[in-house]
Amino acid sequence: MSSYEAEVLWRRGDARFTDGRYTRGHEWRFDGGAVVPASSSPHVVRAPWSVAENVDPEEAFVAALASCHMLFFLSFASRRGIVVDEYRDQALGYMEKNAEGRMAVTRVVLRPAVRYVGEPPSAETVAALHHESHEECFIANSVRTVVTVETP
Repeated sequence: MSSYEAEVLWRRGDARFTDGRYTRGHEWRFDGGAVVPASSSPHVVRAPWSVAENVDPEEAFVAALASCHMLFFLSFASRRGIVVDEYRDQALGYMEKNAEGRMAVTRVVLRPAVRYVGEPPSAETVAALHHESHEECFIANSVRTVVTVETP
């Protein structure tokens, strides 16, 4: 078993708080020393109470799914002797009502574009790599969100 820790830190500052006019800006701190400025999404809490340039939980969720998928893809490609030169994913998450009528990130579409060194693998091999990556991704295995992969 492995465990993972993240610290989330928010401070009120001089805001009144009870009137709802307080910043949603905060920090995510990770054990390796990385500090990520975070906030609620401006789609959820309007500015100036959200910080649009910070990462919001919904974006981080989409990025975590895309990152997990990519890391497995790179590992499986490497094991097969396929040299990946660049992997770029413009992942897209959809916030909408789920079957229970509650707002949720119900779908995430991964749209990886991969550049290879030398002759690229066949479309069948690429599809198999993505399928295997999706099946093994810890994050995808942890959520109810439908995750699909669209390749060019």
